[in-house]
Amino acid sequence: MPNSNESFTPLKDLCLHHRYADLGAVFGTPTAPTPLQKPHLIHVNTSVMALLGLDPAEAEHPDWAQLTTGEKLFAGSKPFAMKYTGHQFGGYNPDLGDGRALLLGEVEHGGKRWDLHLKGAGKTPYSRFGDGRAVLRSTIREYLAGEALTALGIRSTRALCIAGSEEPVAREKMETGAALIRVAQSHVRFGHFEYLFYTRQLEAQHQLVEFVCAQFLPEVANAPVQEQAEALLRFTVRRSAELAAGWQSVGFAHGVLNTDNMSIIGDTFDFGPYGFLDDYEPGFICNHSDHTGRYAFDAQPGVVLWNLNALAHAFSSLLDTEVLKDCLGQFQPLLIEAYSGLMRAKLGLALEDDGDQQLCADLLQLLADGRVDYSLFFRALSRYCGERPAEALEALVAPSQHEALHGWLGHYDQRLQKETRSAQERSRAMLATNPKFVLRNYLAQRVIDAAEAGDFQPLETLFTLLQSPFAEHPGFESWAAAPPESGKHLPISCSS
Repeated sequence: MPNSNESFTPLKDLCLHHRYADLGAVFGTPTAPTPLQKPHLIHVNTSVMALLGLDPAEAEHPDWAQLTTGEKLFAGSKPFAMKYTGHQFGGYNPDLGDGRALLLGEVEHGGKRWDLHLKGAGKTPYSRFGDGRAVLRSTIREYLAGEALTALGIRSTRALCIAGSEEPVAREKMETGAALIRVAQSHVRFGHFEYLFYTRQLEAQHQLVEFVCAQFLPEVANAPVQEQAEALLRFTVRRSAELAAGWQSVGFAHGVLNTDNMSIIGDTFDFGPYGFLDDYEPGFICNHSDHTGRYAFDAQPGVVLWNLNALAHAFSSLLDTEVLKDCLGQFQPLLIEAYSGLMRAKLGLALEDDGDQQLCADLLQLLADGRVDYSLFFRALSRYCGERPAEALEALVAPSQHEALHGWLGHYDQRLQKETRSAQERSRAMLATNPKFVLRNYLAQRVIDAAEAGDFQPLETLFTLLQSPFAEHPGFESWAAAPPESGKHLPISCSS
């Protein structure tokens, strides 16, 4: 929540910068948004408003809905459709770019710079055959996902607000148009560097390296461009490894990990048919268009590394092969280190022990064999104190798996004897690590169905719960329950 002592910028005094658009025509095209018909405000993220230095009360301004849907522009705004390319499902596509979104400009506040990116802004030069619109369904899903991951400690883009309209938009069925302002410290993707490399615009590629380093790696900003490029690639490898570890630890499947959906600063980027695990299913596929399982849950770390190889190839105009190999070689040890630390925290292990990886692997195998709910099990384990019978855990595991569960708990009990914290301290730490509330697809669909019928209260409820997912929130237990069988494996598409 906003700090009551913080000084805010009045909306009338907010002035956007446009440093990225000023890089030049090679990086994209100035494009005016096509406003939604009769927009109406649906929800405002007051935490993100404060992040930008705006008083949340400014959302009551009579121009707010127009400003956040493109009918009016913020002062200083220079709407810009960014050009990039990328590998989609392993194949290179040169015809990509902001096809339904525009970079409005950047806000500076608190020593940080934040991009405002209007999604659902209408056609751009890169729309191909699309209509340039977003729909209410996908906009709500992105809005919720950014908050859910951020609250879980996973780097992610977020959103300032959602607006809806009565404008009809055709997808698999007729839906209504909506708009969202995505907020991120950078909208530079792996695909930006691929575009400049494959079109041999190498001076512009140097320019983009310098642009990103000036913001995120100022310690090398005055170094030769090759040194900056190496520092940037190492930075991206590290941040991407940490990101992949975070996804795996919380049970998040992105669904469309194309290189154009990978952020150069390691944020979760471009939400489509994502899904959080219900039952622990390593091969979970959340995108019904992913027929081969390329982007399955357990495949994500390998795909992130594949994407980093594609990025490194784009950097081959700046760095020699041995440097590229050395940069990429960081990924696996960084991934293992980050994931191991996160899983130890989920298990309540403050100390590191040689057998921890095996203990974790054995548990995940148990959960997979029994199709046990991932989040509910770890939440229940947070309150485990060695009791027998372990009723709360047994209730989540089929009777045929109880013997295996007791065997694992025996090993876990032995491991806990090496810890120095009390059981109460461990439990408190685990409850602050293993969430009670998770953005399950059936919950998102419940919110979407209500919103499409004009009821936005479920959206407000779930949004609030996801912002503090470790809290108990008495009275909202139904939002923390396992889904019914009909709520598992909902078909989620890329369409927006």
